[in-house]
Amino acid sequence: MSMRLGFLASHGGTNMQAIIDACRADRIRAQPVMVISNNRNSGALERAIREDIPFRHLSSTTHPDPALLDQAIAQTLEMQGVDLVLLCGYMKRLGPVTLQRFAGSILNIHPSLLPRFGGLGAFGIHVHEQVLAAGETLTGATVHLVDDEYDTGRILAQITVPVLPGDTPESLQARVLPFEHQLYCDTVHKVVSGLIRLD
Repeated sequence: MSMRLGFLASHGGTNMQAIIDACRADRIRAQPVMVISNNRNSGALERAIREDIPFRHLSSTTHPDPALLDQAIAQTLEMQGVDLVLLCGYMKRLGPVTLQRFAGSILNIHPSLLPRFGGLGAFGIHVHEQVLAAGETLTGATVHLVDDEYDTGRILAQITVPVLPGDTPESLQARVLPFEHQLYCDTVHKVVSGLIRLD
């Protein structure tokens, strides 16, 4: 039986789409079965509709109580039989119920070479701003396990990308993104096929 994937995304969901495409092409032997977004207007939910994948909008709008929202996310993933949870630009911290029920089975992609440029506030374009402000000549992306802190879980894989003279945060972000797609797909493939063990 193939592994069942659940996605959490807040915005465009391009990393999610890359993984879905790899599953459809049988490069990842897994089945996308649920997309959850905290943004009812996200590109990720539009992608779920186009791909005919079950989806839910779960946020502080649908569940003002954070504890109930946490339970709803965990229950939604469980009801779909999700084996592996993939964060794809999900901008909210996971609650303790979800973290406990899926402990050791939640992955995230981060657009820097962790542990550099991670933590609270280090997301999206802000990461690339920090990389340039520090004068780095090398950046990249990291796939890591998710725990109860920001960007501190066990690193599973990294890929490097050079910082070029004249780079702006926007140009660097645009150049790193395809490498994120490549790294995330490769890492999920290795997890699904047993080449990377999460326990």
